[in-house]
Amino acid sequence: MLTIDRVTRRFGAKAAVEDVSLEVAPGAFVGVIGRSGAGKSTLLRMINRLQEPSEGRILFEGRNVTTLTGADLRDWRQSCAMIFQQFNLVGRLDVMTNVLMGRLNHVGTARALFKLWSIDDRAIALSALEQFDIATLAAQRAESLSGGQQQRVAIARALVQEPKIILADEPIASLDPRNTRIVMDALQRINKHYGITIICNLHSLDIARTYCDRLVGMAQGRIVFDGAPEALTDDAARDLYGIEAGDVLDGHTPVPAPAAQMPSPAFA
Repeated sequence: MLTIDRVTRRFGAKAAVEDVSLEVAPGAFVGVIGRSGAGKSTLLRMINRLQEPSEGRILFEGRNVTTLTGADLRDWRQSCAMIFQQFNLVGRLDVMTNVLMGRLNHVGTARALFKLWSIDDRAIALSALEQFDIATLAAQRAESLSGGQQQRVAIARALVQEPKIILADEPIASLDPRNTRIVMDALQRINKHYGITIICNLHSLDIARTYCDRLVGMAQGRIVFDGAPEALTDDAARDLYGIEAGDVLDGHTPVPAPAAQMPSPAFA
């Protein structure tokens, strides 16, 4: 269980996140929705400890992760993987090496620096790439890939960390509709097949309703909705999104393809 207990994050006099409390059960697929500036990204970055809460605490399985330092903090970030809107790949490195970077906490920085990856590590990375249908791109430089391909590489990198939670911060914001569906299908398969908890910031309400089993709506740094997707009416969404409602209520809900069965990875 992930527990967010009365967490606040201030930047000067402004609270980006204010007095947020939330519990997320293992294996959930939670969509965090709301207009730009609602505090969604700040919330995810605090869970991963990329930003520190000004007040409150975050617990996972009863352990206070807001007090972790050093190796304990690195272990937490390994078990709580992050996927970013801008992919955060090293463009000049090949795809395989980018994915192997997800194994850093398992092999150590020195081995990674000298590319002393074991056969098992390479097998794990290749298995992840195969699951997202990009194994044939393993030797290509990351910067040569399309946006959708790069995001799948980023998801594969997160998966090889062997995380318990994946935090996805607007992972489809820069993608076209086809790649949006491919990336969201990939996250859904990870959630259903491995039981990995996913917390995903999304701007599109239709996408959130289609893929998530729970929606958390944020406005001005606070949680103003928490429930099943079908419980969020269009009128409530208009209140949540304000002037941006027209951008997220376009009347079209994509239907995901049946999630393909993923082969068991080498680390399962």
